[in-house]
Amino acid sequence: MAGNDLVHVVDDDVEVRKSLGFLLATADFAVRLHESATAFLATATDDIDGCIVTDVRMPGIDGIEFLRQLRARGHRIPVIVMTGHADVALAVQAMKEGAADFIEKPFNDDILIDAIRSALDGRNRANAAHPQSAEISGRLSTLSDRERQVLDGLVSGLPNKTIAFDLGISPRTVEIHRANVMSKMGASSLSHLVRMALIVEAKD
Repeated sequence: MAGNDLVHVVDDDVEVRKSLGFLLATADFAVRLHESATAFLATATDDIDGCIVTDVRMPGIDGIEFLRQLRARGHRIPVIVMTGHADVALAVQAMKEGAADFIEKPFNDDILIDAIRSALDGRNRANAAHPQSAEISGRLSTLSDRERQVLDGLVSGLPNKTIAFDLGISPRTVEIHRANVMSKMGASSLSHLVRMALIVEAKD
């Protein structure tokens, strides 16, 4: 690992901080632990290195507001947001605010480590690992009307059950359409799917 592969863990739960700190240290990252977004911002220099892993739900400044304040101060450091399974809407909002990725808890250790490495590798080549707008648009055109409706629901941060209710279909049918959307779009995760949709949205 390069010497500047620093990971800032921002979480109000001390046990989570310690656990993540231990995990990332064993993966050869340099780690700094912060008890809150407020504490991080109070000590942040003009040139923050590495990447940030933060919980979306925190007292005081939550993960979404944290992202906004980082961007308002001109910090381009990649941020990975950890969300609960029921926080899809918050995760999508985080992506719209510029998060590099989001992962749902509980998560496999390797998923977090891979997300961090991807974020660090992509610091100077935003969106380079993802299809460009024209290619994404081409993939969107292969979706059926129902698949597009399901995609719109997902990008709006709606859970499967809500999408099913809105469309008058069963949650199981939504799951099938969701799997088809992921396959046709070449999305490796929900965050990847949301990111691609936002790239096209930004071009419109």
